[in-house]
Amino acid sequence: MANQDRFIEGLAQFDIVCTDIQLKQFQQYYEILTKWNQVMNLTAITEYEEVVTKHFLDSVSLVKILPDLLDQQKNHGKKLLDLGTGAGFPGIPLKIIFPDISITLMDSLNKRIQFLQEVILSLGLKEIVAVHARAEEVAKREDYREQFDLCVSRAVARLNSLAELCLPFVKKGGFFIPYKAAKISEELQEASFAISQLGGKVKKSKTFLLPNSDMERSLVLIEKVKMTSSFYPRSGGKPLKAPLQNK
Repeated sequence: MANQDRFIEGLAQFDIVCTDIQLKQFQQYYEILTKWNQVMNLTAITEYEEVVTKHFLDSVSLVKILPDLLDQQKNHGKKLLDLGTGAGFPGIPLKIIFPDISITLMDSLNKRIQFLQEVILSLGLKEIVAVHARAEEVAKREDYREQFDLCVSRAVARLNSLAELCLPFVKKGGFFIPYKAAKISEELQEASFAISQLGGKVKKSKTFLLPNSDMERSLVLIEKVKMTSSFYPRSGGKPLKAPLQNK
Protein backbone atom coordinates (compact mmCIF):
# COMPACT_ATOMS: atom_id res chain seq x y z
CA MET A 1 0.00 0.00 0.00
CA ALA A 2 1.52 3.32 -1.03
CA ASN A 3 1.93 6.13 1.47
CA GLN A 4 -1.04 8.37 0.76
CA ASP A 5 -0.19 11.19 3.19
CA ARG A 6 0.96 13.63 0.48
CA PHE A 7 -2.13 12.79 -1.55
CA ILE A 8 -4.37 13.53 1.44
CA GLU A 9 -2.48 16.82 2.04
CA GLY A 10 -2.89 17.76 -1.61
CA LEU A 11 -6.61 17.04 -1.56
CA ALA A 12 -6.94 19.22 1.56
CA GLN A 13 -5.62 22.17 -0.47
CA PHE A 14 -8.76 21.75 -2.60
CA ASP A 15 -10.95 21.40 0.53
CA ILE A 16 -11.52 17.74 -0.38
CA VAL A 17 -11.64 15.06 2.31
CA CYS A 18 -11.54 11.43 1.16
CA THR A 19 -13.08 8.45 2.92
CA ASP A 20 -11.01 5.29 3.42
CA ILE A 21 -13.03 3.64 0.65
CA GLN A 22 -12.21 6.46 -1.79
CA LEU A 23 -8.51 6.29 -0.90
CA LYS A 24 -8.58 2.54 -1.52
CA GLN A 25 -10.24 3.16 -4.92
CA PHE A 26 -7.43 5.54 -5.90
CA GLN A 27 -4.88 2.92 -4.83
CA GLN A 28 -6.65 0.25 -6.92
CA TYR A 29 -6.80 2.64 -9.88
CA TYR A 30 -3.05 3.23 -9.65
CA GLU A 31 -2.34 -0.51 -9.51
CA ILE A 32 -4.54 -1.29 -12.54
CA LEU A 33 -3.06 1.65 -14.45
CA THR A 34 0.54 0.53 -13.93
CA LYS A 35 -0.32 -3.11 -14.69
CA TRP A 36 -2.02 -2.30 -18.01
CA ASN A 37 0.67 0.25 -18.85
CA GLN A 38 3.17 -2.60 -19.18
CA VAL A 39 1.36 -3.89 -22.26
CA MET A 40 -0.13 -0.72 -23.75
CA ASN A 41 0.78 2.96 -23.74
CA LEU A 42 -1.58 4.64 -21.26
CA THR A 43 0.75 7.12 -19.57
CA ALA A 44 4.44 8.06 -19.48
CA ILE A 45 3.98 8.84 -15.78
CA THR A 46 4.10 5.72 -13.58
CA GLU A 47 5.82 6.66 -10.29
CA TYR A 48 3.21 6.86 -7.55
CA GLU A 49 4.03 10.40 -6.35
CA GLU A 50 3.97 11.70 -9.92
CA VAL A 51 0.68 9.98 -10.75
CA VAL A 52 -0.83 11.49 -7.61
CA THR A 53 0.20 15.04 -8.55
CA LYS A 54 0.04 15.04 -12.36
CA HIS A 55 -3.04 12.84 -12.76
CA PHE A 56 -5.11 12.49 -9.57
CA LEU A 57 -4.74 15.97 -8.06
CA ASP A 58 -4.70 17.58 -11.49
CA SER A 59 -8.02 15.88 -12.33
CA VAL A 60 -9.84 17.00 -9.18
CA SER A 61 -8.43 20.54 -9.44
CA LEU A 62 -11.71 21.26 -11.29
CA VAL A 63 -13.04 22.49 -7.94
CA LYS A 64 -10.72 25.51 -8.23
CA ILE A 65 -12.95 26.97 -10.92
CA LEU A 66 -16.21 25.14 -10.09
CA PRO A 67 -16.41 25.10 -6.26
CA ASP A 68 -20.10 24.11 -6.41
CA LEU A 69 -18.91 20.54 -6.95
CA LEU A 70 -17.98 20.45 -3.26
CA ASP A 71 -21.69 20.74 -2.41
CA GLN A 72 -22.70 17.11 -2.91
CA GLN A 73 -26.41 17.96 -2.94
CA LYS A 74 -25.91 20.06 -6.07
CA ASN A 75 -24.34 17.10 -7.88
CA HIS A 76 -27.44 14.91 -8.00
CA GLY A 77 -28.57 14.46 -11.60
CA LYS A 78 -25.58 16.30 -13.09
CA LYS A 79 -24.15 14.75 -16.25
CA LEU A 80 -20.48 15.16 -17.12
CA LEU A 81 -18.66 14.18 -20.32
CA ASP A 82 -14.90 13.61 -20.28
CA LEU A 83 -13.90 13.94 -23.93
CA GLY A 84 -10.65 12.30 -25.03
CA THR A 85 -10.36 10.70 -21.61
CA GLY A 86 -7.32 8.54 -22.42
CA ALA A 87 -6.48 6.59 -19.26
CA GLY A 88 -9.50 8.10 -17.49
CA PHE A 89 -8.28 11.56 -16.57
CA PRO A 90 -10.00 13.61 -15.29
CA GLY A 91 -13.20 11.50 -15.34
CA ILE A 92 -12.31 8.58 -13.05
CA PRO A 93 -10.81 10.70 -10.21
CA LEU A 94 -13.81 13.05 -10.44
CA LYS A 95 -16.17 10.05 -10.18
CA ILE A 96 -14.34 8.70 -7.11
CA ILE A 97 -14.50 12.08 -5.34
CA PHE A 98 -17.99 13.07 -6.57
CA PRO A 99 -19.96 9.78 -6.82
CA ASP A 100 -23.31 11.55 -7.34
CA ILE A 101 -22.29 12.91 -10.77
CA SER A 102 -23.18 10.74 -13.78
CA ILE A 103 -20.06 10.49 -15.97
CA THR A 104 -19.45 9.47 -19.58
CA LEU A 105 -15.85 8.74 -20.57
CA MET A 106 -15.30 9.05 -24.33
CA ASP A 107 -12.24 8.03 -26.32
CA SER A 108 -11.51 7.10 -29.93
CA LEU A 109 -9.21 4.17 -29.05
CA ASN A 110 -11.03 0.97 -28.13
CA LYS A 111 -8.11 -0.51 -26.15
CA ARG A 112 -8.36 2.39 -23.72
CA ILE A 113 -12.10 1.76 -23.35
CA GLN A 114 -11.38 -1.87 -22.39
CA PHE A 115 -8.95 -0.64 -19.73
CA LEU A 116 -11.50 1.87 -18.40
CA GLN A 117 -14.19 -0.80 -18.21
CA GLU A 118 -11.91 -2.91 -16.00
CA VAL A 119 -11.25 0.12 -13.77
CA ILE A 120 -14.99 0.85 -13.45
CA LEU A 121 -15.75 -2.80 -12.60
CA SER A 122 -12.83 -3.27 -10.17
CA LEU A 123 -13.54 -0.04 -8.28
CA GLY A 124 -17.29 -0.74 -8.11
CA LEU A 125 -18.17 2.62 -9.68
CA LYS A 126 -21.80 3.29 -10.58
CA GLU A 127 -23.40 5.67 -13.10
CA ILE A 128 -20.28 5.86 -15.23
CA VAL A 129 -19.81 4.49 -18.76
CA ALA A 130 -16.85 4.30 -21.14
CA VAL A 131 -17.78 4.92 -24.78
CA HIS A 132 -15.69 4.18 -27.85
CA ALA A 133 -16.52 7.03 -30.26
CA ARG A 134 -15.22 9.94 -32.30
CA ALA A 135 -16.54 13.29 -31.10
CA GLU A 136 -17.30 14.60 -34.59
CA GLU A 137 -19.64 11.68 -35.26
CA VAL A 138 -21.40 11.14 -31.94
CA ALA A 139 -21.98 14.88 -31.33
CA LYS A 140 -24.60 14.76 -34.10
CA ARG A 141 -26.67 12.14 -32.25
CA GLU A 142 -29.73 13.30 -30.31
CA ASP A 143 -28.84 11.19 -27.26
CA TYR A 144 -25.51 13.02 -26.93
CA ARG A 145 -25.96 16.46 -28.46
CA GLU A 146 -26.48 19.20 -25.85
CA GLN A 147 -27.20 16.58 -23.17
CA PHE A 148 -24.43 17.35 -20.65
CA ASP A 149 -24.22 19.86 -17.80
CA LEU A 150 -20.43 19.76 -17.95
CA CYS A 151 -17.88 18.77 -20.57
CA VAL A 152 -14.23 18.54 -19.54
CA SER A 153 -11.13 17.68 -21.51
CA ARG A 154 -7.42 17.35 -20.79
CA ALA A 155 -6.66 16.78 -24.47
CA VAL A 156 -3.58 18.49 -25.86
CA ALA A 157 -5.40 20.23 -28.74
CA ARG A 158 -5.58 24.02 -28.95
CA LEU A 159 -8.63 25.62 -27.39
CA ASN A 160 -10.17 26.72 -30.71
CA SER A 161 -10.20 23.06 -31.82
CA LEU A 162 -11.37 21.70 -28.46
CA ALA A 163 -14.24 24.18 -28.37
CA GLU A 164 -15.67 22.81 -31.62
CA LEU A 165 -15.40 19.23 -30.39
CA CYS A 166 -16.77 19.85 -26.90
CA LEU A 167 -19.37 22.65 -26.95
CA PRO A 168 -21.91 20.74 -29.11
CA PHE A 169 -22.28 18.26 -26.22
CA VAL A 170 -23.07 20.92 -23.61
CA LYS A 171 -26.65 21.94 -22.87
CA LYS A 172 -27.57 25.61 -22.70
CA GLY A 173 -26.63 26.89 -19.26
CA GLY A 174 -23.95 24.20 -18.88
CA PHE A 175 -20.18 24.57 -19.00
CA PHE A 176 -17.20 23.43 -21.04
CA ILE A 177 -14.01 23.39 -18.97
CA PRO A 178 -10.69 22.66 -20.68
CA TYR A 179 -7.63 21.78 -18.59
CA LYS A 180 -4.56 23.65 -19.81
CA ALA A 181 -0.93 23.36 -18.77
CA ALA A 182 0.05 27.01 -18.41
CA LYS A 183 -1.12 30.59 -18.77
CA ILE A 184 -3.52 30.76 -21.67
CA SER A 185 -4.20 34.39 -22.55
CA GLU A 186 -2.90 33.86 -26.11
CA GLU A 187 -4.98 30.70 -26.59
CA LEU A 188 -8.09 32.43 -25.25
CA GLN A 189 -7.63 35.29 -27.68
CA GLU A 190 -7.04 32.86 -30.55
CA ALA A 191 -10.18 30.88 -29.63
CA SER A 192 -12.54 33.80 -28.92
CA PHE A 193 -14.23 33.66 -32.35
CA ALA A 194 -14.69 29.88 -32.26
CA ILE A 195 -16.13 29.93 -28.73
CA SER A 196 -18.65 32.63 -29.66
CA GLN A 197 -19.56 30.96 -32.96
CA LEU A 198 -20.27 27.69 -31.14
CA GLY A 199 -22.56 29.28 -28.54
CA GLY A 200 -20.06 29.70 -25.71
CA LYS A 201 -18.96 32.60 -23.55
CA VAL A 202 -15.83 32.71 -21.39
CA LYS A 203 -16.87 33.42 -17.80
CA LYS A 204 -13.42 33.28 -16.17
CA SER A 205 -10.08 31.49 -16.14
CA LYS A 206 -7.89 30.48 -13.25
CA THR A 207 -4.17 29.70 -13.12
CA PHE A 208 -2.63 28.02 -10.08
CA LEU A 209 0.07 25.61 -8.93
CA LEU A 210 -0.77 21.96 -8.41
CA PRO A 211 -0.26 20.92 -4.75
CA ASN A 212 3.27 19.87 -3.76
CA SER A 213 4.70 21.02 -7.07
CA ASP A 214 5.80 23.98 -9.17
CA MET A 215 3.56 22.92 -12.07
CA GLU A 216 1.14 25.51 -13.37
CA ARG A 217 -2.37 24.55 -14.40
CA SER A 218 -4.99 26.74 -16.03
CA LEU A 219 -8.72 26.07 -16.13
CA VAL A 220 -11.25 28.00 -18.23
CA LEU A 221 -14.96 28.22 -17.42
CA ILE A 222 -16.90 28.55 -20.68
CA GLU A 223 -20.68 28.83 -20.36
CA LYS A 224 -23.00 27.58 -23.11
CA VAL A 225 -25.20 30.63 -23.67
CA LYS A 226 -26.91 29.59 -26.93
CA MET A 227 -27.48 26.44 -28.96
CA THR A 228 -24.72 25.29 -31.30
CA SER A 229 -25.51 25.34 -35.02
CA SER A 230 -26.14 21.84 -36.40
CA PHE A 231 -23.29 22.53 -38.85
CA TYR A 232 -20.80 21.87 -36.01
CA PRO A 233 -18.67 19.94 -35.34
CA ARG A 234 -17.37 19.65 -38.87
CA SER A 235 -16.39 16.16 -40.05
CA GLY A 236 -13.17 14.84 -41.57
CA GLY A 237 -10.92 16.05 -38.78
CA LYS A 238 -11.52 19.70 -39.67
CA PRO A 239 -11.77 20.96 -36.06
CA LEU A 240 -8.12 19.96 -35.60
CA LYS A 241 -6.80 20.56 -39.12
CA ALA A 242 -8.58 23.87 -39.78
CA PRO A 243 -9.75 25.47 -36.50
CA LEU A 244 -12.47 28.12 -36.70
CA GLN A 245 -11.15 31.66 -37.03
CA ASN A 246 -12.52 35.06 -37.89
CA LYS A 247 -11.84 35.87 -41.53
